Amino acid sequence: MDHMIPLSIPNFEGNERKYVDDAIDQGWVSTGGAYITKLEQELAKFLHTDNVCACQSGTAALHLSMVEAGVVPGDTVLVPPVTFIAAVNPVRYQFATPIFIDCDDSLCMDPAKARKFCEDECEMRDGHLYYGDSIVRAMVVVHVFGNMADMEGIMDLAHDYNIRVIEDATEALGSHYTEGRYAGKYAGTIGDFGAYSFNGNKIITTGGGGAITANKSEVVDHLRYLSTQAKNDPHYYIHNEIGFNYRMTNLQAALGVAQMEELPEFIRRKQANYNYYKKAFEGFELGELMPFREGTNSNKWFYSLKIDLNKVKASMRDIITALEERKIQTRAIWGLIYEQIPYKNAVTYGLEKAPYYAACILNFPSTTQITEEEMTYVVEQIEDVLRGFTK
Repeated sequence: MDHMIPLSIPNFEGNERKYVDDAIDQGWVSTGGAYITKLEQELAKFLHTDNVCACQSGTAALHLSMVEAGVVPGDTVLVPPVTFIAAVNPVRYQFATPIFIDCDDSLCMDPAKARKFCEDECEMRDGHLYYGDSIVRAMVVVHVFGNMADMEGIMDLAHDYNIRVIEDATEALGSHYTEGRYAGKYAGTIGDFGAYSFNGNKIITTGGGGAITANKSEVVDHLRYLSTQAKNDPHYYIHNEIGFNYRMTNLQAALGVAQMEELPEFIRRKQANYNYYKKAFEGFELGELMPFREGTNSNKWFYSLKIDLNKVKASMRDIITALEERKIQTRAIWGLIYEQIPYKNAVTYGLEKAPYYAACILNFPSTTQITEEEMTYVVEQIEDVLRGFTK
């Protein structure tokens, strides 16, 4: 291969330049303008929800969710260990304490272990769940790589213990249930809050940017108010609450409006490419392609190969480096958050599958522009590299 095959890059095949040029021509480039409203409307329509607030990033959406959920200093928040660290950092922004609950085989938080933690380590008092003297106020549930978490189990738990649910759908725009209690419901629209990211590697991008929704339209209105510095008076700088500079810019939103026009096609390609890989990896003795949850229609944002480390005698870094030399960009799943310096003293619970999957998962190219020739090359080279490490 004479060029690098990237992991996941932006795709600008539509009206991106046209809409951005229009925003510039109108002079509306900052945190006000028609494209912001248009993007919010298109997202709400796509997600079958009433109201969406466009904001600065997925991290901003998660932080706003924490604020609106009432997370305050001294509270406890249940979080996953298998995710990007930005899903957990907003807990610390609120001076609350994260507790890491193990994942299940979907890589998402295991509601059975979360329930066992609540039953065995906590107690209900005055309508709240307490861990010691701390209220368990919320839980962050990440739909990892576009794979839906077990939301029936999560929501049952939240109802039983009065816990607010923050869905991190930053990788799952378009993923939804097709069966069960939540059939037709999209990632981010089941819990109390849903956060989305439009970073450059996501299924659609606004460069940076994100969005947030909630189970009540008036709550989203308040989130929008908080995201614009909580300004109360259109003529004077009057602020009745602590706000944030978390609003999306009109230039970003112009990109986003164009990307939303292409989103169904992007999802179609992601799903088709996953199926191509699935067939190509069939029968491979050193690894298997991770599935997505039954009863859901995933956007299949990222693809994961579970490597048999009993047979492959190499570190993930060695594998990634070898593939990079063959012009294929890959990555390890993530460094487990509770093992990292800012969280080294954090409480963990039931950790068995998280360290297992963190050691053996390889993510490989899933960009919407990838060709069949490139995918064939990716499979051939991954298989060859892994076989080379068995000798």
